[in-house]
This record gives sequence, structure tokens and C-alpha cells, in this order.
Amino acid sequence: MIKLLLILSLLLFPAHLPARAEAREGRAECVIEVTSRRFLHEKNAEARLPMASTTKILTAVIAIEDCDLGEEVEVPAEAARAEGSSAYLRAGERISVRDLLYGLMLRSGNDCAVTLAIHHSGSLGRFAEVMTERAAAMGAESSRFANPHGLPDEGHYTTARDLALVAAYAMQNETFREIVSTKYYAPRGWSNKNKLLSSFEGANGVKTGFTTAAGKCLVASAEREGMTLVSVLLNCPETYARSAELLDAAFSEYSMIPLLDASMPFSGYRIRRNFAYPLRAEELAEVRLEGVSCMPLPEKSGELAGQVLVYLANRLIFSENLYIM
Repeated sequence: MIKLLLILSLLLFPAHLPARAEAREGRAECVIEVTSRRFLHEKNAEARLPMASTTKILTAVIAIEDCDLGEEVEVPAEAARAEGSSAYLRAGERISVRDLLYGLMLRSGNDCAVTLAIHHSGSLGRFAEVMTERAAAMGAESSRFANPHGLPDEGHYTTARDLALVAAYAMQNETFREIVSTKYYAPRGWSNKNKLLSSFEGANGVKTGFTTAAGKCLVASAEREGMTLVSVLLNCPETYARSAELLDAAFSEYSMIPLLDASMPFSGYRIRRNFAYPLRAEELAEVRLEGVSCMPLPEKSGELAGQVLVYLANRLIFSENLYIM
């Protein structure tokens, strides 16, 4: 009888158990190593989803590449009226492109996004076209952009894989890295909304995001022992905890292994670029280097002699020209 009551009590009043890991996962996830673009983790990574303010990663890198950061621009009325998160810009005030970028990435100012877009392209529509074109050039071919800030629009979406490629590209820009790793921007008194910068070892970016349609989103980056990783979470209930979990797992499982050294001779030849690749310990035995001659042996030092190919198992992961010593 006692045993029966115990069974019934467990059925009617189940014990409180820790949440399964799956409950913390995002609807779409991705982890990428920045320099090699190797994907270390993917879940539903090709699903087309809204991405909220993580959109601003692309807005920022376009402005950094194309605009004079010291130039002062006038805030248009359209920017001052922008809905959602704001840096509280006033129509007609003048502000530098650099300050706009900090307001964009630290405070997630939609007014900053609109100001930058109009300054760059003359209109939000034209800037959205530039965003889609530039994203495709970065490898993000499944994304479409309708605005510079990420407010909901049926024609505005990305994938975790695409967003990881955009963020990896952006994180190789020194100015972008400086901005997104800043915890506090003293000239304007702006604090960074990305809490991972203060709670995760090696964290150095990138961007938070939230709308009701997109859910909580976070693109996070961190560097440890010469390896920089970017994680992407779209529609995730616990973005910070899950990002830390994914990044910790990737740092634990992979190491950045130098495979080619430009300062060392390669069978009587030399190369001009170093190459390192994120590998698990058991993958080291699967790496194979192969030299390929592409022309008759040159007579002069420095002339092109062939290529060196680097394979992981049977997959080509890198190629580089060989030059005569």
C-alpha cells in the first residue's frame, strides 16, 4: 500500500528536476572559428529566421569600410522617429560616424542605424540593397535585408550559418573589434548591453538582439590561446548561458594548430602565408599535405613552382602557392 501511494505521488506531483540542456538551446545555433571559417557546431543552422538587432553587425561593418569615421553628419528626422531601442538622438544634431557606430553596437540605437544608412546610401531602401549584396559577398547567400536595424519585416531574415559568416568577417576588422569589445564608451556615457563581455573569459563581442518575432538573439565572440570563436543563437530563451556553454565546449574540444609556416622551407620551396586550423586531437592524424607541380621547374629564386594542398581526411581545407627557394 505504501509503495502504491509513493508511485501515485510521483505521478501526480513529479519532483522538480533540472531543466534539460535542450530547454536552453536556441531555435538555430552555430559556432564558427573566425580565420578558417570552420563550423564547429550547427543546429538548424540553415533555417531562415528573423535576427532582430544582430542585423546591426552588418550595418556597422559596411559603415566602417565605406565611411569616414571622423565625419560629422546631421541626424535626419526619420532617424529621430525610429521605433524601438534608441540612443536618443535629436533631429538636426550633428554627430560623428564613430559615435554613431558606438551608439549602434553598444546601445543598439535604431536611430543610429537609420542615420548611418541614410548617410551611406541616401535612403533606407538603397542601404538594404547594399546590405544584401555585401552579405552575399561574405558568403551569406540565404539572407535578405529590409532595414539597417532589425525591426520585424517579412523580407528581413538570415540563417545562423549566414550570420556567423558575417560576424566572422566583421571580427577580422580591427575597428569593428575595438568597438564591439568596448564595455563603456566614455565620450557619450554609453555602456555595452552585451553582458558576456564581463562574465566570460576571453569575450570580445559581438551583438545582442530581441524582438517579439525574433525572440532573444545573441552573436557572441571570444578569443583564447590564439583562437577566436563566434557563436550565433537565434530565438534562444537563455542566450548568455547557452553562448557560454557552446563557446566553452568548442574551446575545450578544438585547438588552433599551425599546419604551414611561411618562415620554414617546404621540401626546397617556400610559401608566403601561414596556415592554422581548428582541430580536435583525434583529427591530427587525418591531416595530409600534398605538393603539386603546376609548371616546369623554374630557374630563378622566387618564381612560382607549384602548390601545396592541405587535406583533412579527404577534404581540401587550404591551398597555397609554392615558390622556389
